[in-house]
Amino acid sequence: MVSGAGTGLGRAIALELARLGAMVVGCGRRQGPLDAMVAEIAASGGRAEAVALDIRDAEAVDSFFDGVLASHRRLDLLVNNAGGQFLSPAEAITPKGFRTVIELNVQGTWQMTHAAATKAFIPHGGGKVVSVTLSPHNGMPGMAHSGAARAAVENMTRTLAVEWARFRVKLVAIAAGQFDTEVLRTKYPQEVSQNVARTIPLGRLGRPEELAWMVAYLASPAGDFTSGAVITIDGARDDWLGPWPPPAIAGEAGEPLAEERRRDK
Repeated sequence: MVSGAGTGLGRAIALELARLGAMVVGCGRRQGPLDAMVAEIAASGGRAEAVALDIRDAEAVDSFFDGVLASHRRLDLLVNNAGGQFLSPAEAITPKGFRTVIELNVQGTWQMTHAAATKAFIPHGGGKVVSVTLSPHNGMPGMAHSGAARAAVENMTRTLAVEWARFRVKLVAIAAGQFDTEVLRTKYPQEVSQNVARTIPLGRLGRPEELAWMVAYLASPAGDFTSGAVITIDGARDDWLGPWPPPAIAGEAGEPLAEERRRDK
């Protein structure tokens, strides 16, 4: 099951899991992109279905899980990819705006995770949850609401990995950096989308399939001992802003400057 499966990283994850043989159930707020994702998977010989769902609606989430389990009888993996935020200086964020981001990213993720655990994973002897959060972890100027929300999801992941280990439920968070998706290109100001790659030490945006491959790894038996972890995929953006060395303090050939040290005879 993949939330936010109609576009961006969620779509890439759904396509990759289906390519590897999984039966994928997608959900998201808009039916149109979900239908396009299902059609693309079907055209490649894969199996998928999708339902429009607002993960903030607890009753709708419960009904969605009940329907999926009635049809398929089991669930092996939940990918919490649905989320969102808006670019704003902290002083301009209203209580309603802050609450909206928290409800979507924290409350919605909790409701999906709780339903998966109580309705499928715990009764059936185990399962996996992968929740997509955001990098960097050193602060998110311009997105204080999202930084707070994603930190909450990461802590929830660590906590539930301990509490639910006795049920063989494994949980991992993936902190995603900047990826080349339509959301980045169309939602945010053009200056952001055109220049964000310069902030990444590797000097490029991530490709959506690169994150999908990590989800597939965690879903496979190779990921069976990975739980309670936060895996960052961001081209080293968490550790440094921009290239190394910075052009302003690089040598003529672009090499890092070094201190001249006196050598005693």
